Amino acid sequence: MIILQETGTSQTFKVIPRSYTADTMIIEEEGTNAPVSYAITPTRVDYDGNSDTTGTYLSVSKIVSLTEDRFYTLTIKNGSTVIYKDKIFCTNQTVSDYTINNGVYTEQSSDNDYIIV
Repeated sequence: MIILQETGTSQTFKVIPRSYTADTMIIEEEGTNAPVSYAITPTRVDYDGNSDTTGTYLSVSKIVSLTEDRFYTLTIKNGSTVIYKDKIFCTNQTVSDYTINNGVYTEQSSDNDYIIV
């Protein structure tokens, strides 16, 4: 799953595709089934994100329109051939320390005293 933010700036993510040539990215919000198509020019990169013609990853940078706390289906194509499919979750939390329980889970304190009869 790819985690992106609701922002008006370009976001970059890496994928491991079936082939390394792509021209279209389709993002479809789950539940509404309204696909939005984006023209892309991805670059081939290595693990560290450095441009590399033999790299394993395809790096995509694009400004996309997403809504917080929603799930999306991502399809990357080369012409009519699908080279990658995944899910996207949109959150405004910092992506590096994202947690699904942010602000939801509260820990209960206990002294761990057990009574044995």
